[in-house]
Amino acid sequence: MDNDFYFEEDKMGLVVTSSVITLEKNENNLIGISIGGGAPLCPCLYVVQIFDNTPAFADGSLESGDELLEINKEIIKGKSKSEVARMIQAAIGPVTIKFNKLKADSKKGRTLDFLLKKMKHKVVENMSSSTADALGLSRAILCNDTLIKKFDELNHLESLYKHLVEQIRRVLRSTFDLLQVFKEFGDIFSKMGVKELQQRASESFTKFGEAHRTLWKLGIQSLKTLKPILTDIGTFLHKAIPDIRLTIKKYADVKFEYLAYCLKVKEMDDEEYTYAHIQEPLYRVETGNYEYRLILRCRQEARKRFGNMRNDVLVKLELLESKHMQDIAKHLQHFISELGSYNKECLAVFEETRGLFPIELDLSAGAFTYESLEETLPPMTEDEVVPEEAKEITEESTLQTLLHGDSVASKATADSLLIQFD
Repeated sequence: MDNDFYFEEDKMGLVVTSSVITLEKNENNLIGISIGGGAPLCPCLYVVQIFDNTPAFADGSLESGDELLEINKEIIKGKSKSEVARMIQAAIGPVTIKFNKLKADSKKGRTLDFLLKKMKHKVVENMSSSTADALGLSRAILCNDTLIKKFDELNHLESLYKHLVEQIRRVLRSTFDLLQVFKEFGDIFSKMGVKELQQRASESFTKFGEAHRTLWKLGIQSLKTLKPILTDIGTFLHKAIPDIRLTIKKYADVKFEYLAYCLKVKEMDDEEYTYAHIQEPLYRVETGNYEYRLILRCRQEARKRFGNMRNDVLVKLELLESKHMQDIAKHLQHFISELGSYNKECLAVFEETRGLFPIELDLSAGAFTYESLEETLPPMTEDEVVPEEAKEITEESTLQTLLHGDSVASKATADSLLIQFD
């Protein structure tokens, strides 16, 4: 190629601005950049990659795609990338670099070809190597990512917590229904104690009723203590797990994007090597290789997003695992302990009622007719005298009502009286 023949630079609408930085070399005598372009094929030299934990990385001014103009005030245009690398290594002390900053718009790199490459990586993500090879699809090293596979574990974990919440709700609901029965028993026995004129029976019914009311109060307090467990597990189920699932989806999308740019860079590199091997000019290279530099910048930004998202996923997964292992054990222990404590309190309450039954009742004087009323009421007339058959029917119907009535309390009272009836 004649030296007096050059293609005009095709900047693809990208903007460049000049800037100067000074970098201190590290212990390996490097500033942390790789250089591309240069003679004899490309009219400019540019930054291909910034390596992590290096002076250039720490400074943050240089980015992939920026064009290098001078090294320690020496113009490098027309030199090869190997010559520029030797100049940097040979420099003593800090290295001053003048460069053109590439103002790249990452949207320009989202071409149809890029989107197809991104879709390709999504397709082969869960393929085995043999299947991908049979279809002629190359697989990136980041395919079959263990973080992506966390989706299955999250689904299993979510199902586990849904069943756990449902079981806890059933237990609490059943406990509440039982407490309502205790309350009804307590109210009925207390009323019976108030209405019963025989002192022994009145005291027994009243005490038995208060015992059931105590069970109800203790149970309600226990349910209030257990309710926060459902709230905490619900937060884990409805907020923590969906959040980490959404984060993994974003991470996967960023990863596929980064892999697509990596594949695009590789294809463009292969294209350059092919044209160089056959000694044919490549238009984009001869005009400053701005398209390639744009993809390099897009790859760098995608790599940065990929690294940030991966760290975010790892942190959230660690917190999720910690919460799952520690909090769930703590909640279950608290749940079982509280139910056990309530059970012991119930036994203690019933211990206090031991000995109340059986109760000896004078049915003729206590439950049905009372001597105190006979003394105060006027004598019955002949028409008002109740026949003996009617008395028997009245007593029998009263007993039937007591034994077979709709009231739960009446049935319980009848059962407790059967001993005396026998």
